[in-house]
Amino acid sequence: MENVTDRTSNPFGMQPPCDRPCSSNGPEAVFGFGDANADFHVIGDHPGVHGGAATGVPFTDSTAGRRLQTVLREVGLLADADDGTLDPSNAFLSYLHMCCPAGESPSEDDYAQLEPFFDAELRAIAAHVLVPVGERATRHVLQNYSARPARSTLDMRDLHADEVRGSGFLIVPVRDPAEWTDTDDERLVARLQAMLAGDYRQTTDLSRFLADDELYMVR
Repeated sequence: MENVTDRTSNPFGMQPPCDRPCSSNGPEAVFGFGDANADFHVIGDHPGVHGGAATGVPFTDSTAGRRLQTVLREVGLLADADDGTLDPSNAFLSYLHMCCPAGESPSEDDYAQLEPFFDAELRAIAAHVLVPVGERATRHVLQNYSARPARSTLDMRDLHADEVRGSGFLIVPVRDPAEWTDTDDERLVARLQAMLAGDYRQTTDLSRFLADDELYMVR
């Protein structure tokens, strides 16, 4: 399935129940941004952690965002547009909680309220590789999109840049970039480059059930 849209911000017109703007002159929310037909879906926590309250674009205006952008540029999943904005290529960026929280972080009820919006967008993008950034996003992705149980506390240093097979997805957990040390960026670059050079698509050939010689690949 291919999404037919030229919209890079909020391509499916999500209307979350945000009760406050992100800033005085900022956006209503930090919506999903990028290629609606992307193979790689990068998933962060919320604007207060990973940035974007002023720009409306995930992983901007923050230390974590700048570090992650460097990696995505190096592997070819991100470039800079002529007007200075981000230009994702084969990548989609979004948050578990796209509204800007009133306090330091959303409550559990806040996350639960927006989870259906996140899930609907994730399934609409239908990327082959999910890249959750930080412990919260990683736990959510492992719990909901893999057969691997997510412990209450995850060792993100151990999981960082690993490859986990999910339910129709490959999952590459990422330690929060604000906490990166030593070779964390190099490990992530190496993992993504290896995946891009190989066959990361989660598909099955059902051509044997057809009467002709056409390929029939499904997720």
